[in-house]
Amino acid sequence: MFQVDIIEKCKQNNRKAQVQLYNQYCDGMYVVAKRFLKNTHDAEDVVQEAFIKAFTKLHQYKAEVTFGAWLKRIVVNKSIDFLKSKKQLIELEEVHLKVIDIESDDKWLVDDAITINEAKSAIDKLPEKYQYVVMLYLIEGYDHQEISEILNISEVASRTQLSRGKTKLQELLKLKKNGTRY
Repeated sequence: MFQVDIIEKCKQNNRKAQVQLYNQYCDGMYVVAKRFLKNTHDAEDVVQEAFIKAFTKLHQYKAEVTFGAWLKRIVVNKSIDFLKSKKQLIELEEVHLKVIDIESDDKWLVDDAITINEAKSAIDKLPEKYQYVVMLYLIEGYDHQEISEILNISEVASRTQLSRGKTKLQELLKLKKNGTRY
């Protein structure tokens, strides 16, 4: 069954198609939620809520992006909403931020010996105001406009926090490379 067929059947409340779509995406969406929420149960709850929202808003899906990308955006937003509701997401300050040109990533080099898991672990150690921007940009692949919408900050704040977060991340990864605990 083609993806479009499944989505069309889901729009008609076909339970079998909904289960099929859920099974196809639930593991990947759990991984996305778990990046934000360290608690397994919270991540599972957020994924369930995201699927409920996706199924109720499926008529709004216009296939301008892949279904997975559309669903991932819902999961990311639900994860951030959950953190905000638990007051675990600090307000991202925009006071006195200057524009930083980070489009030239020539200096953004990480030692080849650093694994993706070590990088993710280092991201988890970043201050929250940098952590979410770095995660959304480097791991989830969102651009600054999307990050600004998701986190309700300006694009300038997104760029600045990414630049500062990447600098801190590089410092943490250098410590890791040198065998120092961070």
